[in-house]
Amino acid sequence: MRREAVGARAIHNDRRRAPLHDRGSPARRAGALRWLVYVASVFAVAWVALQLFYVAQIALWNVVDPQTTAFMRSDAARLARERPDLAIQHEWVPYEQISRNLKRAIIASEDANFVNNNGYETDAILQAWERNKKRGHIVRGGSTITQQLARNLFLSREKSYIRKGQELIITWMLEALLDKERIFEIYLNSVEWGNGVYGAEAAARYYYHSTAAKLTPWQSARLAVMLPRPRYFDEHRNSAYLSQRSAVIARRMGAAELPH
Repeated sequence: MRREAVGARAIHNDRRRAPLHDRGSPARRAGALRWLVYVASVFAVAWVALQLFYVAQIALWNVVDPQTTAFMRSDAARLARERPDLAIQHEWVPYEQISRNLKRAIIASEDANFVNNNGYETDAILQAWERNKKRGHIVRGGSTITQQLARNLFLSREKSYIRKGQELIITWMLEALLDKERIFEIYLNSVEWGNGVYGAEAAARYYYHSTAAKLTPWQSARLAVMLPRPRYFDEHRNSAYLSQRSAVIARRMGAAELPH
């Protein structure tokens, strides 16, 4: 009798514990995965909606001074909040008051097909993917001018595939809501050109004691070459690479097509 009672209790206990073992079943795992996908989708949609709201603000507002949405979301504004001890040099100037030399130099250096592409260069992205795969980490992103603006206004400088995906989404928004001239105007006024130096006007005054409107072809070529590593070239102005690459960009400037 005792053995039968013990056996009955064991069977009863096994039945009570059975649901615990079922937690690892394929059905339960599939349910948990569906829930995670649902939550992730909600967050993704919310993030996209928020970025679209900010891009729409920039598209609709007439950007004429540093207090506007475009500047407040830029790298310069973030650095000013993080480093209140650092004097930020920045002055917004209209598109027409920026030298055509600088515009041509940047397009020749950063995005030769800027006027005609839709914000992406598939070949450049694939080439960057191959380089990154060989290195085992992200070293290049194949970014167009619009992609760089998306990063400068909305994202961090973190190098990850998630951030790259976010950059592509915002790039699509910018291209959908703004024309090329507007994108280039905001880019020229918000891009970094040195430690605390942002925008073409500040760069012209900082490096050449001039204005953005009066930049020469050679000055423009040097500023364009600095863009991928502005803080480094700010400290290494006599770099041989800077001089050599500037000569290459100066020769290419004549073929650069400007938005209008």
